[in-house]
Amino acid sequence: MERKQADYSNLDERYTIQGERYQGQQYSHIYYTRLHHMRTLLHALVPSRKPHLPVTTVLGLEEGKDCVLVGTLYKHMKLKPSILDEYSKERSAIPLVKPHNFMHSDDNLILEDESGRVALAGAIPPAAYVTGVVVALHGKETSAGNFLVEDVMEAGLPPQTVLPSINEDKYVVFVSGLSVGSSTFNPLQFQLLIDHITGHLGDENEQAIASKIVRVVVAGNSVHIAPRFLNGQTVAAKDQPRIAEPIKELDIMLTQLVASLPVDIMPGCNDPANFALPQQPLHRCLFSGASTYNTFSSCPNPHQFDLDNVKFIGTSGQNIDDLYRNSDAKDRLEFMERTLKWRHLAPTAPNSLGCYPYTDKDPFLVETCPHVYFAGNQDRYETRLLKGTEKQQVRLISIPRFCESGIAVMLNLRNLECSTLSFSTSFDA
Repeated sequence: MERKQADYSNLDERYTIQGERYQGQQYSHIYYTRLHHMRTLLHALVPSRKPHLPVTTVLGLEEGKDCVLVGTLYKHMKLKPSILDEYSKERSAIPLVKPHNFMHSDDNLILEDESGRVALAGAIPPAAYVTGVVVALHGKETSAGNFLVEDVMEAGLPPQTVLPSINEDKYVVFVSGLSVGSSTFNPLQFQLLIDHITGHLGDENEQAIASKIVRVVVAGNSVHIAPRFLNGQTVAAKDQPRIAEPIKELDIMLTQLVASLPVDIMPGCNDPANFALPQQPLHRCLFSGASTYNTFSSCPNPHQFDLDNVKFIGTSGQNIDDLYRNSDAKDRLEFMERTLKWRHLAPTAPNSLGCYPYTDKDPFLVETCPHVYFAGNQDRYETRLLKGTEKQQVRLISIPRFCESGIAVMLNLRNLECSTLSFSTSFDA
C-alpha cells in the first residue's frame, strides 16, 4: 500500500534568529514596530466604520469631543507577579500566592501612543484584553481626564488566499505533550500511535486510512527532564545519563515515524531549547537516528508551513496559556480567535511572555490568514471553524497533551474536518 504525498513548503524564515546580535537593546522597539504596522491597518478601517470622526493622538484629545484614538493597550493587573515581591520585607508575613489566573475585578486598561497615555473607561471590558494589543477606540475625553470608550475597532481577520480544491483525502496528524521521561508518559500508548500511523496496526480499512497520512506535526513538550537537574548546579556524572535518556527514547520512536513519512518537531517550554519566543529548532544532534532521514524536520515555535497550498500556522501553546493567565474567555479556542482578530500571535510578549528583543520587526504579526491554526499542550481537544467577514475560513485546533489524554488530532486537507486518534492502554477486569 503506497503512502500519499503532499507538496510541503516551510515558511519559518521569519521566526529564525540569524545574524541578530543582542547589544543591550530594550523592548520599546518591538512595541513601536507593532504600533506602526497596526496603525496603518486600523486607520484604513476608520472611513468605513466611523466616517466624519477625526483620528487623533492622546496629546491631541479635547474634552467632550468625539474622536478615534489608535494605540497600544496596557492592562494594569493587581495580581500580576512582580520580581520585587520576592524581595519584599513582608515576604515572611504575607505568603506569595501563585494563582493560575491573575484576573481581578480592579484591573483597568490604559491606552498608549508615542505622545502619551490615557486611562480608559466605558465599553471596553478589561477581562477581554491584554497588554500589547493595538486597537482603535471611538470615544471622548471626560472631565476626569479619562477616555470614555463607546466602540472598539479591532483589525479583524487578515486577508486569506482561496482554499485549494483537493479531490482526495489526505491527513495531517498533530500530537503534543508527549513528555517522554515523565511519570505520566506511557510508552505503549505512543507506540500504538506510531504503529497506527505507519500502518502496522488495524485491518485493511484502517491501514488504507493510515496510508493517506502525509505528515505528522509534534507540537512541543516532547520530553520531560526532572527539575532537579535544571537548577543551575553542576550535574553529577552518574546523573548525566538520566538527562539524555528521555531524548534517546524520543529519538528511537521518532526514527520509526520518519522512516515512513515526514515529521515536523517543534520545541515547547519543557524541551531543551531557548525559553523565549520564537523558540529555535531543537538541535539535530539530539536526534542521532531520526535526523539521518530527510523526512525529519526540526522547526521553530511558532511554526508556519504550506501543505498542498493549505496554509498552516501554530504554536506549542505558550501564547494561549499566557492569554489564559491574563484574560478571560469561554474556552481556549476563543483565545486563539482573538489572536487572529488582533493579528498578533503573541500580544502579551514581551510583557508577560518572553520573546527576543527585535529592533526592526515583530515576527508575531499575522499578515495573511491561515487555513489551519493550531495550539499544542492544551487541557483538552477542541476544534471550531472560524468564519470571517470576507469569506475567510480558519480551522482552529486545540491539541491536548498526549501523555494525559492519549489523543492525537487528524485533519483532512480536503475539507479541513478534524477527528481524533485515541489510544488507551487500560483494561477492565
